[in-house]
Amino acid sequence: MKIKVKNLGVLKEASFSVGEMTIICGENNTGKTYATYSLFGFLSSWEKIITIDITETEINQLLEDGVVQIDVLKYFKNLKIILEKCCQEYTKQLPEIFATPSERFAKTEFKIEINPEENQLNQPYQQSISSAKTNLFSLIKKENSQELIVTLLGQINQIKIPKDIIKQVISDALKEIIFRPFFPKAFIASAERTGTAIFRKELNFARNRLLEEISKSNQELDPFELLFKGYDDYALPIKSNVEFTRKLETIAKKTSFIAEKYPDLLKDFADIIGGEYIVTKNDELYYVPKGNKIKLSMDESSSAVRSLLDIGFYLKHIAQKGDLLIVDEPELNLHPENQRRVARLFARLINLGIKVFITTHSDYLIKELNTLIMLNQDKSYLREIAQREGYQKDELLDANQIKVYLAQSTLIKLEDKQRKTNCQTLILANINQELGIEIGSFDTAIETMNRIQEAIIWGEE
Repeated sequence: MKIKVKNLGVLKEASFSVGEMTIICGENNTGKTYATYSLFGFLSSWEKIITIDITETEINQLLEDGVVQIDVLKYFKNLKIILEKCCQEYTKQLPEIFATPSERFAKTEFKIEINPEENQLNQPYQQSISSAKTNLFSLIKKENSQELIVTLLGQINQIKIPKDIIKQVISDALKEIIFRPFFPKAFIASAERTGTAIFRKELNFARNRLLEEISKSNQELDPFELLFKGYDDYALPIKSNVEFTRKLETIAKKTSFIAEKYPDLLKDFADIIGGEYIVTKNDELYYVPKGNKIKLSMDESSSAVRSLLDIGFYLKHIAQKGDLLIVDEPELNLHPENQRRVARLFARLINLGIKVFITTHSDYLIKELNTLIMLNQDKSYLREIAQREGYQKDELLDANQIKVYLAQSTLIKLEDKQRKTNCQTLILANINQELGIEIGSFDTAIETMNRIQEAIIWGEE
């Protein structure tokens, strides 16, 4: 999946691909957040935006015969046209995604390129639709088949489902079959996550109080419209964080595949935060430090504990293979040693099948990823180093698993210009299995600091 943008915030023209791990580095105000939020917004919206028109003939056959075979390949061949329309519609929604005035996106273009292959239709699909206690119809696509079989489960003459609803159900199934292999389910931890963690109770209180005010009113009001109206000033990723932290007690009742099959990863996460999050029988959230019986609320806990709260609950309760975990500044509030540990945690996640997308300023995090790349070579002395320093095989990375982009200003040739123009963009960094990731901006800052300190220490000689 490749994303191309024009006139998106400070990014004049840029493109980036989503790999198993994708990293965007750069100084402040260089477009990292614009690229990240636009990606998350699309992955959160495409199912609602994309439309697949089901033919009247297929619907009539279903209602007459009780079953119809949908040729998935017929719709798959229109994938690029459908996606192009989706991107055009999504671009119009960017002001809502970023919660900013529409004029800022008047000239914005957002495009996604994918390379569809027919073998991507090989995955099975199955769903049944019910109403109350009545089974209405089923949708089944067998593995390696290109036919979606839709079957009415009740008596044909008793089925009174509007055609528009049937079309929508079949369309949703086709969208899942055709586009899900390209668009993972995304979870984001924004840079504002520490605030949402500490004020989660206040957010609940504000909504409850608003409901009480509505109940006292004699006017006809839409309570849901009023409930969510107050969030219009916040970008979609922030609103998503707020909603996630508000529902932690409910989320805690679920179990992720990581908790079921890879509990050691959660143990490593507990080592990073120095304890664990718990939800009591009374649905109260606490942090319990390791080796201590004391229970701390979020406002009593450290900023590091708060900054990793939603990531911890995601890993333990809702993570699924194929997901995309997006973390804005994972180093937030973390000691350098824990930044290294987070890098190793991310490496384990991508080796388990969860894609990771991060923005970062952390030289420690990048250097630790470099270590994981460089250690992954068939050389005896590297194996000895890995064993001596405690690195596990499932933490090591291949250079091809990672894509790193530098957000900076440079000379590029814009599509509508003859000569190169100096503007803000994203530059793909070189990654080598033997040398790791090349990021000049970090090196320059560190070299400047070293030069100044050496001048201070040795300046009199």
